Amino acid sequence: MTLRRILPAVLACCAVLTACTSHSADGTSGGAPPTSAAATGTPSATASGPAGGDTADPSEPTGTGTGTAAASPAAPAPKRCRTSDLKASLGPDHPGAGQENFALVLTNRSPRTCSLYGFPGVAFVDGAGDAVTPDPERATGQPQQRVTLAPGADAWSALSYTDPAITGVTTVTPQALLVTPPDETTSLSVPWTGGKVSNTGKASVPRVSPLRPGSGA
Repeated sequence: MTLRRILPAVLACCAVLTACTSHSADGTSGGAPPTSAAATGTPSATASGPAGGDTADPSEPTGTGTGTAAASPAAPAPKRCRTSDLKASLGPDHPGAGQENFALVLTNRSPRTCSLYGFPGVAFVDGAGDAVTPDPERATGQPQQRVTLAPGADAWSALSYTDPAITGVTTVTPQALLVTPPDETTSLSVPWTGGKVSNTGKASVPRVSPLRPGSGA
């Protein structure tokens, strides 16, 4: 092949290469470069969801605080009932199996709620207020509970003893009961209508239970 024929072909190839190089440099032709999400402001995929997925509702809080709601303070327990808050009464006898059974009732007569816990103090007395029998025993095997009394509500203690006629002990007929609320030192007087009571402390000894809700009726 002669030089005259080769030279035009070589020049034509150089022209083609020059055109390709100039287009690639200014980006006006050829493949478009990859577009980054940061450059265009388009959200990219995250670890918690695909790109273009749901976004947080602007009305919902976005914080992830670790604090917990503060617990409401517990309501204070009612103060104990004082003797002046109460009145005492004696329910009717409910005899059975040789036992005499009375309900000794304490009623909240005050305008405030108060509470009782434990045993009432009980004494059988004569007209002068002097004890005529040994103190009644306590039924210590029975559970104690706190009794909350709204105004007008009752608590009661079971007062029980074996009929003295069965045990043959000597007896006395009290005039009244002196009832002392738990943790108090002032007593309430209640007329005694239950008849004869043992005065020996050997048999037919009266026994009182812890206070419980209600009137024992």
